[in-house]
Amino acid sequence: MSPVAQRKLLATVLGDRQDRPPVWIMRQAGRYLPEYRETRKQAGTFLDLCYTPELAVEVTMQPLRRFDLDAAILFSDILVIPDALGQSVRFEVGEGPILEPLDVAGIDRLDRSRALEHLQPVLETVRRLRAALPMDKTLIGFCGAPWTVATYMLNGRGSSDQWTARRFALEHPEAFDKLIDILVETSIDYLAAQFEAGADVVQLFESWALNLDETSFGRQVIEPNRRIVEGLRKRIPNAPIIGFPRGAAGNLERFARITGVNALGIDYSTPRDFVTANLPRTLPVQGNLDPLRLVVGGEGMEKEVRQIIEAWSDRPHIFNLGHGIVPDTPIAHVERLIELVKRG
Repeated sequence: MSPVAQRKLLATVLGDRQDRPPVWIMRQAGRYLPEYRETRKQAGTFLDLCYTPELAVEVTMQPLRRFDLDAAILFSDILVIPDALGQSVRFEVGEGPILEPLDVAGIDRLDRSRALEHLQPVLETVRRLRAALPMDKTLIGFCGAPWTVATYMLNGRGSSDQWTARRFALEHPEAFDKLIDILVETSIDYLAAQFEAGADVVQLFESWALNLDETSFGRQVIEPNRRIVEGLRKRIPNAPIIGFPRGAAGNLERFARITGVNALGIDYSTPRDFVTANLPRTLPVQGNLDPLRLVVGGEGMEKEVRQIIEAWSDRPHIFNLGHGIVPDTPIAHVERLIELVKRG
């Protein structure tokens, strides 16, 4: 049996509908698992955890030891690219990522020349994961999409409305375009290297696609993602790619059609009827349980899970949350979720 046929999640990304949807969970390796918290203590800083292959493999594999998931996703972070480009990046407990905010001059100082060399520990993690995973498990690589990464680089931290980045893009279009060019080219290099190291599929995390008007969405989200897909497939022919433009709303169809991603992640705020009515039935979709329903569990969660599966039973579908799992999620609820997806 070929690797594609064995790896049901990979086959689904490539357009084959399965008898039941394969399942993985965004941020499935993380703080809701006590074994992750213990490993995190060993690492020192969060970036040390990302750059230490032995520990990154360990935390990637932890959820697969507990749960019958169909895929492992590389443990890393979307902000390793700014770090590799020379921007100051650190993670503070209770605060999340903190970067030295970029200005026009700071963009000029970014250096792509050694970025891939800086990311070699992450690529070593990918190689070790492929060797360690059972043949039927899909290995997912990823990076942050350019707009989302740029919002952190320009603002210095996460933002609820991305105001700083949105304003910078309008006031300094040439500098902004230069930043996006750097991120697009670095992302292509990084994702191609992940495929070469053993990844089966990659996901582009466009986590901050919301809060943009139609014109800005086209320029700042669709076009950079399209360029990555096109550039990556020149390097890795037919590379399987999942796009996740969180908050895209009415722009979903345009994003899927223009970027050419194989599969589309659906956030939990997007109505399933809208997806059915506006996306081709041949386009695989991924999602879209609200992470808070997983926290609360019970009949409300179970009903929603069944409705999601039923809504997309006539198309290739990967079951997932509509955003990342949150730290206070009970492990028993995750077990029940996977049982529902796999056995009904």
